[in-house]
Amino acid sequence: MPPKKKTHEVTLALEAGNAAMVDLGKMLGPTGANMRAVKLEYDEATSKNRGEIIPVIVSVFEDRSHQLAYKTPPTSFLIRKALGIQSGASNPLTQTVGTLSNDQIKAIAERKLPDLNANDLDAAIKVVAGTARSMGVKVP
Repeated sequence: MPPKKKTHEVTLALEAGNAAMVDLGKMLGPTGANMRAVKLEYDEATSKNRGEIIPVIVSVFEDRSHQLAYKTPPTSFLIRKALGIQSGASNPLTQTVGTLSNDQIKAIAERKLPDLNANDLDAAIKVVAGTARSMGVKVP
């Protein structure tokens, strides 16, 4: 049997364990995929990370079947979660919203490593630190 031909690929950032049908409908409606099946599969797979934002790539095939590929949460979300803040600074050059420790940066980098454009942990730490600085977060 030849491999299925992919007709659509949609990237969504949804709340883990509680995907909103409204968001799914807007993005997946034109693809013809079964939105309820996608929601159930996503919610089941991400239920242990409830409250986080987990991006997913939905691949839709000719026969309207689908495949989900999960990513790690956005770096900015992990930084905000670690500091317990709602958002970064509106002007990161003049405002600071918090300070991340080396251990916190390393923990975030280890979690993000599979999705980052980095070859090792040191490079991932630099990427996370740069994101934190751009949000107005002090890094050591």
